[in-house]
Amino acid sequence: MIEVMEEKRLITVDEYYQMAEFGILKPNERVELINGEIIKMSLVNSTYGGYVTRVSRVLTKHIGYDLATIPSQNPIRLNNYTEPEPDITIAKYSENDYEDNHPTAEDIYFLVEFSDSTLRYDQTKKARLYARHQILVYWVVNLVKKQLEVYQNPIDGKYTTKTILKRGDKVVIPHFDIEIEVAEIIK
Repeated sequence: MIEVMEEKRLITVDEYYQMAEFGILKPNERVELINGEIIKMSLVNSTYGGYVTRVSRVLTKHIGYDLATIPSQNPIRLNNYTEPEPDITIAKYSENDYEDNHPTAEDIYFLVEFSDSTLRYDQTKKARLYARHQILVYWVVNLVKKQLEVYQNPIDGKYTTKTILKRGDKVVIPHFDIEIEVAEIIK
């Protein structure tokens, strides 16, 4: 008996862009490349979109325009097979706003994902992905429970600290040591 080994053929970031260039991936198709696989992303409803816009504005107000670059729903390149699109990226300041390349793990101060239908995915797979790439701080804005989940201290591909904050609590914006009200994030 011959044993057949199943092996996936992983897609590189360059191949992923070629798929878009040749129309295999449509311009308005919401997908991201995770570990060599194309993952469908959920649609952005108005509540979700409003949160992303407002929190991006809040973070920019507190951090400033010249201390960090804060793109919303833009790709970050973690390796040759992984280019997720976090809802908000707080990255080292880039004078050209990362026009020549997407931020890498070394450029990122912290990431923010807003979660309703994707909550479990963001708390598990995305958290492991970001921890594995040494993203020091990862926020999940849990729209279901109206709370902020702060993941920190990645070790061996897992965050070792998880703090849950609600309206009335304060949170420190990582790297900048700026404390803000959670109520500015969770409405």
